[in-house]
Amino acid sequence: MRKILGLLLMTSMLLSVMPMAFATSVGTGIGVDVTTEDFPPLVWMCDDRVVEDDATEPGRVSDDDEELVERINNYAFEGESIHWTVLVMDKNKIDQNIDVFATIGDSQGEGNDIEVNCIRIGCQQRLMDQCNAQILEEEITECDDNIMDMFECTLTVETADSMYGEYWVTVEAVDGDGLSGTMDENEFWFFNPVIAVSVDGDLAFEDVRPGALAYSDTILVGNDADDGSGVMLDMFISGTDFYDSSSSGARCPTTNQLALDNFRYFVTNGAYSSLGDDNDDAVDADRDTDDEGYTNIEYGIGWNNPDPFYVNAEILQDQQVGPYYTANLLAPGAEMALTFRLDLPEPCNGDFDSGQLFFWGEAI
Repeated sequence: MRKILGLLLMTSMLLSVMPMAFATSVGTGIGVDVTTEDFPPLVWMCDDRVVEDDATEPGRVSDDDEELVERINNYAFEGESIHWTVLVMDKNKIDQNIDVFATIGDSQGEGNDIEVNCIRIGCQQRLMDQCNAQILEEEITECDDNIMDMFECTLTVETADSMYGEYWVTVEAVDGDGLSGTMDENEFWFFNPVIAVSVDGDLAFEDVRPGALAYSDTILVGNDADDGSGVMLDMFISGTDFYDSSSSGARCPTTNQLALDNFRYFVTNGAYSSLGDDNDDAVDADRDTDDEGYTNIEYGIGWNNPDPFYVNAEILQDQQVGPYYTANLLAPGAEMALTFRLDLPEPCNGDFDSGQLFFWGEAI
């Protein structure tokens, strides 16, 4: 009986455990809400920003589609162009809906008038180290075409009818959600400034004795370009022979013509004067300055006509840097002083009132 009882107790113990093996688990759930940041595009200018010349008036250095290396101030004329390469990042997506363009307007940053759309060129690792791309302390060094792309932007200056005056210029990107960003390097430009040369004073040689030297009053020749434009003018002088407009039987010394070769000028501009003129080093020997500091005048009735003005016709050749003589450059409002000398031949008869001296300024 004890053995049987013992078995029953064990069976009873097993039965008491069985309901725990079939217990039901009980739990509850919560919702998950994930929002993605609306990431406005970031724009970085890469080290490929240049200004190029147009084809209408080649300069001393630059020609059509060549970099305007002589342009040291922010002004540009019709047909000249500004080029940027930019890196654009959008962590939401960098698809075809993103729009990248150059703008001009009255204020810095977003929202100015769109002037030209930029061309997508693909994300290029070779340019990444030139873009200085970073977000706070994070430097962006890898070109990830899932969230980045590069664009070339070319803004060509239009006519003065649509582009005249001072403008802020930058590159802006707008994504498919309407979020926008601009590159940090806003630029301030003067487009199509008016350029002009001013002449203050008159040239008159009265009652000059044949065979004698006569000196004029000093005149001022200045850069009269738009205020604030920054236009630098490279200055030149040319002239013609002179004639007696009346029928007076003029002769000086062998015909009724007073040759331009009889005129010379002395010039000062800041710390420089024609006493230090570099013409002795010029390639063309047509230019010369005498011991008194007076320089001959080049023949010319039009710009580079009949001969190129470079080397011979600068008003002052001093302090040369590259191809330019910095003493010959005038900023807006600046003036140089010129005194003329006439070496009247002997014999000479007549009143020579028909002829011209020209002053030229080339915007560099």
